Amino acid sequence: MPIARLSDGMRSALTVGAALSALLLAPSAMAQASSAAPAAVVAAPAGSGPGLWVVKDEDSTLYLFGTVHVLKPDTPWGTARVDQAFASADEYWFEIADLSDQSGVMPIIQAKGISPDRPLSSLLTADEMADLDAAARTVGATAARLDPLRPWLASLQLALASIQKAGYVAANGGDQILHARAAATGKPIKGFETAPQQIGFVADMSEEAQLAMLRSGLKEFDQADAMLGRMVTAWSTGDVEELDTLIGQEMKAESPEMYAVMLTNRNANWVDQIQTLLAGSGTAFISVGAGHLAGADSLQVMLEQRGIRVERLRD
Repeated sequence: MPIARLSDGMRSALTVGAALSALLLAPSAMAQASSAAPAAVVAAPAGSGPGLWVVKDEDSTLYLFGTVHVLKPDTPWGTARVDQAFASADEYWFEIADLSDQSGVMPIIQAKGISPDRPLSSLLTADEMADLDAAARTVGATAARLDPLRPWLASLQLALASIQKAGYVAANGGDQILHARAAATGKPIKGFETAPQQIGFVADMSEEAQLAMLRSGLKEFDQADAMLGRMVTAWSTGDVEELDTLIGQEMKAESPEMYAVMLTNRNANWVDQIQTLLAGSGTAFISVGAGHLAGADSLQVMLEQRGIRVERLRD
């Protein structure tokens, strides 16, 4: 059945919001979750579950697994193949090694997220400010309170609020649960990026791209539950093509700049690190956002362009 088309900008705002949820939603709760026992995961139906890929050479095995950063507690995604691959790893790689380390996040937000001398009211029309106020009031805020924020931060604040309102929780996200599992093993945990880098990617986008994300997100503010539900269904059943449609293709069409900032450029950097990792030895389990493993600019495609064979594992 075809999936109904939603606003491209809403998809972009929600995708970026979900990607940064672990950094911007309840950091203290995330820190507590990372130190607690790993959460149980609902098993996926036989023959489905999120995609899992493997890269091998003579003395290295690297598993590639995509996650959704915010989930409802009852989302089914556990599979034996993922459990086995995870247990076999000598070390674990994530987008960020330590989700509880918030030391560099607030300085970025304070330096690049607030501009009283260039408020939103000077950038948006009166109608757009009315829409902003209506959306803000549904989550206990007002347009006046958001007015000093840069467009990227206002957009993320609204996206994160709509994500929480829809019942999606950062502590239930796939990478957060896998972080906790990895910590419980006592094996090394490494990251491709730092928290300040991730926030900086969005904060450093052009004002035009930031405003496009905010304006488009306002138009479809109330559709977060439907959009995230479709994204999670595609991910949890291993439908990589649909994930590419929902995340990559729509983001690229709506904002080529955001697509490059959030996906293409980061993937290219990660592929360099993965290639270095492959040149060593041992087994690693690599877990990143599912959008990085879908589409023409995915990690798999970039690796294969360098002559590295990538195999999808299936039951």
